[in-house]
Amino acid sequence: MRYNFDLPEKETEQQRQTPPSRVTPKEELQWLPLQNHPIFSTSTATATATATGGSTGHLSSHRTARNLMAWDGASRLYFWDSEKKCLHRISIRLGEPDPTSVIAESPSKVLQADVPLNFVVDRISINRNGSALLLTGSDGLCIMYLYGHTSTTDNTIICRTVSIGSEIYFNSNNVIRTLQVSWHPSSDTHLGILSSDSVFRIFDLSSDVGLPEQEYYLQPVDPGKSRSAASICPVDFSFGAEHLWDRFSVDGSIYILCPVVPFGSVYKSESILEIYNDAHTFGLKSANSTAVSNSNLAIFWLEATFPELVHQAMEGGNLSMLKAQPYALFDASLSLQGPLRKVCNGGEELLAVRVADCEGRAVSFLYNLVSKDSILVTAWSGGQLQIDALADEIQPVWIVGSPPRVRVDPLDRILGLAMICESIPCELSVLKLDQPPDYTCWLGHPPPMLRLAIIDLALPRNMESGSLISLFVDPLIPERIYSLHDGGIDSIVLHFLPFTSEAIGKNETMKAPSVHPVLSTCQAESSSLCPISGFVALSDSFGYSWIVAVTYSHECIVLEMKSLNLLIPVNVDSEKDISLEEPKRIDTPDIISKELLSGPKVVFIPQASPNLRSVAADSFEGRSTVHQYFKLFHENYVEYAHKVCFELKHHGPHLKRIIDDQLARLGEVQQKLLKVEEKQPTLEERIHRANQMHAFLDERLQNLRKLPGAHKKPLSRAERQFKSELDRFRGVELDALRSSIETLNARLRRYIQSSKSSNTSSQQRHLPGRKKLLEDAQISQLQSAIAKLSLVNSENAKKVKVVESALRSRERTAD
Repeated sequence: MRYNFDLPEKETEQQRQTPPSRVTPKEELQWLPLQNHPIFSTSTATATATATGGSTGHLSSHRTARNLMAWDGASRLYFWDSEKKCLHRISIRLGEPDPTSVIAESPSKVLQADVPLNFVVDRISINRNGSALLLTGSDGLCIMYLYGHTSTTDNTIICRTVSIGSEIYFNSNNVIRTLQVSWHPSSDTHLGILSSDSVFRIFDLSSDVGLPEQEYYLQPVDPGKSRSAASICPVDFSFGAEHLWDRFSVDGSIYILCPVVPFGSVYKSESILEIYNDAHTFGLKSANSTAVSNSNLAIFWLEATFPELVHQAMEGGNLSMLKAQPYALFDASLSLQGPLRKVCNGGEELLAVRVADCEGRAVSFLYNLVSKDSILVTAWSGGQLQIDALADEIQPVWIVGSPPRVRVDPLDRILGLAMICESIPCELSVLKLDQPPDYTCWLGHPPPMLRLAIIDLALPRNMESGSLISLFVDPLIPERIYSLHDGGIDSIVLHFLPFTSEAIGKNETMKAPSVHPVLSTCQAESSSLCPISGFVALSDSFGYSWIVAVTYSHECIVLEMKSLNLLIPVNVDSEKDISLEEPKRIDTPDIISKELLSGPKVVFIPQASPNLRSVAADSFEGRSTVHQYFKLFHENYVEYAHKVCFELKHHGPHLKRIIDDQLARLGEVQQKLLKVEEKQPTLEERIHRANQMHAFLDERLQNLRKLPGAHKKPLSRAERQFKSELDRFRGVELDALRSSIETLNARLRRYIQSSKSSNTSSQQRHLPGRKKLLEDAQISQLQSAIAKLSLVNSENAKKVKVVESALRSRERTAD
């Protein structure tokens, strides 16, 4: 039995005065299949294309993946209408009336923002308890609270909508873009934002939506030592899951920031106690002084962030959840751990950032916890998926001597913090899987990765900027990952989990993941929009799962995803010789039984006595012998003749049907032969024209071979590598340099404006000389940094021109 938990809207005084004709009565409510819901119709496709098409030109340089659907995990589905700029709340029932269907309530509730939205919404996301919805776009970021009052004009629900970080991201004086926005999994009011200025911020909706609660300035490499501009440009992030210190981590491409805990977030007491005991067992008791120091900082941070933890560990309290208190180490900042390296084999060390098997640039990132394994999936613009597993546990690392910046209230309570997170320049040690835990724990090394697979999705390469790939985890089976891209939707199933298999006692060899195309879309080469504008994965408590996709033309597609025997890979015997030319055996019908065709049974005549010829035929012995021979003849030949007669009479109609069928087939073959004879002159003419064209092309080829430039030598290996570096520089590095210059210019303009406003208000309270010197020094540093970046950009452009001219001159000399 299923229940619907849709709460009725509170009736206001104005709603009571509304005429009954304006309110939809309960008798008019209908339950329809979700794909047949009225809001999913192709009639609004043209209007939607008009509404969103105007912004495609603005977003051409920064294409973003669209997802206009969200699910609260229970019985409500949300869909954003780009034409009317409103949100549809659809009540759904999973598995009704049959276990494989999804039905929806019609009409749906319409939710409208109380303020006009001046940007195009690209993605929506709902928080953990279903009370707020995130609306993100390239020019705006808003939070819509889903509980509001009903309007008397059009019977819509007006919801309070607030803008997030408008002074930081969407000010007219800066060009900072939001790269990824995500709700924190352990809080209902906190969300994390990664922006193009390499800053990760956490906002608390319950306190101040314009000012971030926590700011982390990411510096993955040492200043002045970066050879690549793209190495300092972030791509994506993902919060960790419920596994040791993973729940406090933020994974990038591919770096780790741990611990990151929103103020007031709630965690399981047993989970916090597990990592607390782990720090005591493997950290404090270690013989390495570095491990002892790192574990001491972690224990001190845990005891200050969760004050009830000590009582819980010492006396065994009965608290099931622990609330994080605002705290930060005043003399240390978090370290940006990375770049993550692959597990070493045979003493060779391989960095994870050196990926030769993937093309293009990283476009999205996903962290997925499957039992004991932490899975990292990186999607590349060339259409590849890089799947890795962490080969060691994530542990926090602080840089002592780099104090954070803390914002407090008059009672000295922490309201916010900001810190610079740098990578520790240390020599990476070689790690093997068979090393003991005390050899690697709490030493400050980033955890290595174990490469599971690299999957090529074989996407059409019809766009210069590459393919946009979004990754989703199946809510029912964590081993299944959905990839949403320009060509449709694919399902990737992991069949090998190294640490999960080891924990349950299975000694399995590494098995490649299986890829199944779920939905294929046909897209024109000139189109810059993804054909799928909404995607969500559904599941119920009975083991059924579905995926819901909405196309760009407002067509809804609901597919049931099978889960039975999904994790069992298909075994193919590679040693078996499969011949494609082996003719297929055709079972012909039996006209006469094989027993009759083999003839009568051969019966051996009994041996006669020597004096048989002297015996008279009318004697007793002669009659007995004749009777015996006659009986043998009757049993074999006469009965066989009767069987043959019966078979021939019985199979007469059957033989007639077979003959008629053969005649019909013969007639068809004759008709085909007549058609072939009719087409034969045309085929001969086409063959003649093809021969003439072949001769003409052969003649042109001979003439082209006589040209002087046809005998140029192919590029050497070094030249090919240099050409690939130039292509990568043109595709990634120049964009990264432009983004860095724009970000620094925006910061400089913001700082100049803030310094001018602050000088007028605090001129009498502070010493003007020292403050002016500090401001001038900071401004000069920013100006010098901008000048250096401009110089590097111009020098790189000159180098590219010199290389191109050298290649052209070399081609001319070769000719």
